[in-house]
Amino acid sequence: MLRALFSPRMVALHLLVIGVLIAFTLLGRWQLAVFEDSGRPASTADPAPVPVGTLSKLGERLSAEAVGRQVTAEGRYTATDQLLVANRRPDVEAPGGRADSGQGYWLLTPLQLADGSTLAVVRGWVADAADQAVAVPEGTVRVTGRLRPPDQSDAVQHDGALPAGQVAMVSTAHLLNLWEGRLHDGYLIATSQDPPLTARAVAVPPPTQGGTLTWRNLAYAAQWWIFALFAVFMWWHFVRDEVRRSKSKAPELSVPDPEPLPR
Repeated sequence: MLRALFSPRMVALHLLVIGVLIAFTLLGRWQLAVFEDSGRPASTADPAPVPVGTLSKLGERLSAEAVGRQVTAEGRYTATDQLLVANRRPDVEAPGGRADSGQGYWLLTPLQLADGSTLAVVRGWVADAADQAVAVPEGTVRVTGRLRPPDQSDAVQHDGALPAGQVAMVSTAHLLNLWEGRLHDGYLIATSQDPPLTARAVAVPPPTQGGTLTWRNLAYAAQWWIFALFAVFMWWHFVRDEVRRSKSKAPELSVPDPEPLPR
């Protein structure tokens, strides 16, 4: 039996199957990696800043394609309507957590544009409400920043526990009740300003695009591994036939007849 399994023809078959298994396994892992990478968010190109009216239209919701995009806006701040967004960090993260975790306030100031509309602008972050950076600059300002969608308006109920002039969320629906005039949806997080920002700029990431899973690559991976299993089945089939063939060709041992006993 062993002689049949290790004949030159069978050794070549063993080596061929080993090579096929290695190749098909690696090809399946490659297709699986392509499938996994397709579902990961990918950073998109970061276009140059455009006027805010190009991406944020009055009376329309901020589109998903506009979120994170750089825009410019020019106008005058309304200092009397400025609000402090409480329990915030100096980067774009969800509110909440321990009070000693670096939280403070966002400076949320309405910017009156040339067309009479209002744009909510986060001018920066301060750790203390009494910080001098809370003061609003006078005159015309030119702001460059990134657009953000409004926070969920169902959280504004927490405002009742905050001091006057503070809010818990940046909600367009809530701001419509606090500020006069036509209001753009969402808000702008300022990254630079002329005159320069006095508060610490809030860190905001560039736009990202969610990955789309390519299920076809997952099917390809399964296909390669099925081929590998089929190769194993065929190898076992050939080995079984070879063993049976070697047994059928083996010479039968003849047993001599016993000699008759002498009388």
